[in-house]
Amino acid sequence: MSVIDLVMPKLGESIMEATILKWHKKPGDAVALDESLLDIATDKVDSEVPSTTAGVLEEVLFKENDVVPIGAVIARIRTLGADSPSATPKQVYEDAKVVEEVPYQPAKPVTSANTANTIRFYSPLVLNIAQSEGISMSELENIPGTGQDGRVSKKDILAYVANRKPGQPAQETKSSVQVLQRNEEPGRPEQESQPLPTVYQGNVEIIEMDRMRKMIAKHMVDSKRTSAHVTSFAECDVTNMVLWREKVKKEFEKRENEKITYTPLFIEAIVKCIKRYPWLSSSVDGDKIIIKKDINIGMATALPNGNLIVPVIKNADQLNLTGLTKQVNGLANAARTGKLKPDDTAGGTFTLTNVGTFGSIMGTPIINQPQVAIMAVGAIKKRPMVIETPQGDSIAIRHMMYISLSYDHRIIDGALGSTFLNAVSKELENFDTGRSI
Repeated sequence: MSVIDLVMPKLGESIMEATILKWHKKPGDAVALDESLLDIATDKVDSEVPSTTAGVLEEVLFKENDVVPIGAVIARIRTLGADSPSATPKQVYEDAKVVEEVPYQPAKPVTSANTANTIRFYSPLVLNIAQSEGISMSELENIPGTGQDGRVSKKDILAYVANRKPGQPAQETKSSVQVLQRNEEPGRPEQESQPLPTVYQGNVEIIEMDRMRKMIAKHMVDSKRTSAHVTSFAECDVTNMVLWREKVKKEFEKRENEKITYTPLFIEAIVKCIKRYPWLSSSVDGDKIIIKKDINIGMATALPNGNLIVPVIKNADQLNLTGLTKQVNGLANAARTGKLKPDDTAGGTFTLTNVGTFGSIMGTPIINQPQVAIMAVGAIKKRPMVIETPQGDSIAIRHMMYISLSYDHRIIDGALGSTFLNAVSKELENFDTGRSI
């Protein structure tokens, strides 16, 4: 008989923590291999965590609504191995009953003294706040953290900044003394002083944000804090693409049992241009630029409840138009029906958002961290345009569309950003109307 640790699984490159929504088992319950133990949520997707072994759930280390770092031990399972072949169902039940009577015992909090000789993890948000406030790394290391394993949270560093005095060591500030004296339950957020309720004038309706909307809001604000956002715009004539799609869509649906939308056509053009300008598919790690060789395109998808999620088409450069269409339709349907898996939203290297779906002609999207660029396509509109030919200029009705690119000015300059955007525009304008499907 042995005890196996169940850890919070890795859910994507940019995801550092997850929230426990619900435990399906309690200490003492028997569990089967791959049986769902709990539901978790990140800022991108909800998911189930299965048991990695069969046995009895011996200990639960975090409660519902706790925010847990990726890789942390969340439970322990006692297995019934070969060393105890005589174990009977009755014995298992009796053992389980004993375990169930043991009250919940949270792990002891890790203080700064425990982590003095280890490398502390700091989130990008905390590092950005420290940089903007002129807090050195040595000073940051002296700030006690109330997060899991002594991690410095946003709340900790903002409290430190509010009480900071020039030249005063971190451990002597009012905020730090309060943190060290507070006896809190590990894994639970620090208790804040309750502010006076806000009084709203006039006839108003107050709606509490749901969990996903709160995470989206945090993700957007964190992105603006992390990246220096710049947006460039281009106008492109997509008449050839529109006419081609109208010509082939019925035959395509009959043959593939899939509707072909504009999205796979946009992704196809983006992929071609990323191969020419690979810095658009990268991320920033301190002073390093990490160029992603795998081109994984995220597509922002609106959910029925008004929230937003970004499923990812993996290795989009290896798919033909039919493959892209099936991936786009499959992920979009899974998103709208709540059937996305954590891996479906992980690993994106570039994001496309279609603001034209809802009638907007252009947009200034926010970068999906840790990526460095996101492109928006607007609504396709018929407009009279001047057509230049060797025989002279003429006016014709054309299908026109605005596209925009928001990019991280830390590594993508205006020249590169605009060049990439215009390359995508040319790909769409020069669409081959004679191509087969």
